[in-house]
Amino acid sequence: MSDGTIRIGIIGLGGNARQMHVPGFRACENVEITAVCNRRRESTESVAREFGIPRTFERWEDLVGDREVDAVLIGTWPYLHCPITIAALAAGKHVMTEARMAMNAAEASRMLEASRARPDLVAQVVPSPLGLRAHRIVRQRLGAGFLGELREVVVLGCSDHLAGETAPLGWRQSAELSGVNMLSLGILHETLIRWVPDPVSVLAQTERFVPRRTDPGSGAEQAVGTPDSVQVLTQIAGGGRGVYHLSGVTRFGPGMHLHLYGSEGTMKYELHPHDRLMGGRIGDPGLREIPVPPEQEMGWRVEAEFIDAIRGKGRIEFTAFETGVRYMQFTEAVAQSARLGKAVRLPLQN
Repeated sequence: MSDGTIRIGIIGLGGNARQMHVPGFRACENVEITAVCNRRRESTESVAREFGIPRTFERWEDLVGDREVDAVLIGTWPYLHCPITIAALAAGKHVMTEARMAMNAAEASRMLEASRARPDLVAQVVPSPLGLRAHRIVRQRLGAGFLGELREVVVLGCSDHLAGETAPLGWRQSAELSGVNMLSLGILHETLIRWVPDPVSVLAQTERFVPRRTDPGSGAEQAVGTPDSVQVLTQIAGGGRGVYHLSGVTRFGPGMHLHLYGSEGTMKYELHPHDRLMGGRIGDPGLREIPVPPEQEMGWRVEAEFIDAIRGKGRIEFTAFETGVRYMQFTEAVAQSARLGKAVRLPLQN
């Protein structure tokens, strides 16, 4: 397969696949999207016509088992990530699964175990796109001792997209579809642990300020399954401390930020709605923007990385299953701590 055509089957061709994955795969040489399966026949046939995909399946199990599919993109909601991944690897298919990796840490571990049983196959989680532009600069500055000793991190992911009581129930607020995943916790933590050590302890609280919402599919009011407000305190390997504030109900919230505070300096990465890296060290008059030279900028090349890995021309950096398990363990620990009302140690014990 190093030079031959790689045939992609997509299970769940939704928003991210439309915007990112289909264009990304079609930009790769000798890659064809040959099969698709959505939840409903009508949706499957519609996207097949729209994107010129020649083969359709009514059951994802049949697409996974098809001999004319070499690799599977899983674009479904998290509740199907684990079963499809395990089935696809067992069928000899390379796998790229949409984030969040799984419903919970146990599923993520099962997926990692299945991938390790097939080291000949590539397994990748679609990564957080946050922080990619300045990733190399952050790594270089940290490696050069810009911060000194890491003391504190602050993680902010605050908006008001759930502040109104009339906002409909989305799949991300369904525990049956998204599991322990909540708000932007996973995507921000995944970005953070590219640069700093993992936490060893988590103390969390969560709240559902709007406990019931209307399901747009049925029109019925339902209980919300995931929180709309999350606060977390962490102890970081090496002695640092962390504070997380995630919310969908903050009017005029700050957006998405990662702050790294050290004994010698500070870096603040404004991830969204802007993409700007600020920094300052002892003796500086204040924080200044840290420039990212064009040759150092990184961008979205997830599909190309997946294809290169299949061809044996590279490895998965963003994001390997091992990293997915790390952030799913953290998310699970947050959910456990909030439920139990006490700190939870990491890594979780099976």
